[in-house]
Amino acid sequence: MKYNKLFIVALVALLLDQLTKWIIIQQIPYGSYYPSDPNVVPVWDSIFYLVHIGNKGAAWGMFSDYSFIFLFLPPLALFGIFYFREALGLYLPIMQVIFGLFVGGIIGNYVDRIVHGHVIDFLDLHFPLTLPILGDRWPAFNIADSAICIGAGLYIYASFFLLEEPIQED
Repeated sequence: MKYNKLFIVALVALLLDQLTKWIIIQQIPYGSYYPSDPNVVPVWDSIFYLVHIGNKGAAWGMFSDYSFIFLFLPPLALFGIFYFREALGLYLPIMQVIFGLFVGGIIGNYVDRIVHGHVIDFLDLHFPLTLPILGDRWPAFNIADSAICIGAGLYIYASFFLLEEPIQED
């Protein structure tokens, strides 16, 4: 298969995302969010907790009043990746890994929207130092969000350090 790395990475990201969300659904009641909640699981006290909340919007809950948009954007993004696969350089192994992370993350969160009506977030980080925009608490996230962010970071890195010349269509 021409894009086997993309499919493998996407499948692993999707399965890890859905498995961890399934475990959270089984173990932590929906709406458990604040460290004082007895259902929240402290992984690293005062720093890292497992919670169970829903996000109808995008990152940080943005556009949650327009959640219907998120039923159309993921398929559109996946179609764009497929349609522009040559221009995106998906024939390169590193780009297959990067876009595999994107695809797995997109599908993972999309499954949540279809099945649950919101994205399940469960990783809750608190920082000892206050951040100017966020305060001391990072918005809760999940494995799909992590895959997308790691893919974005790798894409930036690859763009600057791994790709010697612009990607050309064959």
